[in-house]
Amino acid sequence: MRIRTAILACCVTTVLLCTCNTTKNHKVLSFFFDGVPEPGKAPVELGGGARKGSAETPTTASRYREHGPYAAKQCEACHMKGTSRLILPIEELCLKCHSLNVRKKYIHGPLASGGCKVCHEPHGSIYPFLLVSEPKEFCLHCHDSNAIAKNDAHKGVEAQCTECHDAHSSDEEYLLK
Repeated sequence: MRIRTAILACCVTTVLLCTCNTTKNHKVLSFFFDGVPEPGKAPVELGGGARKGSAETPTTASRYREHGPYAAKQCEACHMKGTSRLILPIEELCLKCHSLNVRKKYIHGPLASGGCKVCHEPHGSIYPFLLVSEPKEFCLHCHDSNAIAKNDAHKGVEAQCTECHDAHSSDEEYLLK
């Protein structure tokens, strides 16, 4: 049984990673798994959030957005032809197209370590800016809400974190704008 499962996983992975033919991928995945969304359509339910195990429900416009190169089926903009390998190290890849000022005094930890995927989905998301979860609760996946609430600057504040903080970099401490 383990060998058959491993072969199945290998076959499915090979199909998904070696081709950008979403129709073919859908046929293969639908054969093995129930509930695979039709290509180009938003998933009906994402298990409560964009990531497995996430407890939040999308309250923003639940419209699936695709990353430009992925939507245009330009897989080779990021991947080596016929493979899932990236053309550049992940810490350089996003900056190939997205200009972020990384010459600031303070850089957000995930950005500094090349971890764009900590916050953003590389192919698509139902959340704005291809975030991995609901923007209103997003920062609380890593930052402790109790510690934040103890800070006097946050007393009575209902705004999203990015109203005052830059999510990528800043010359001000705590990534203040």
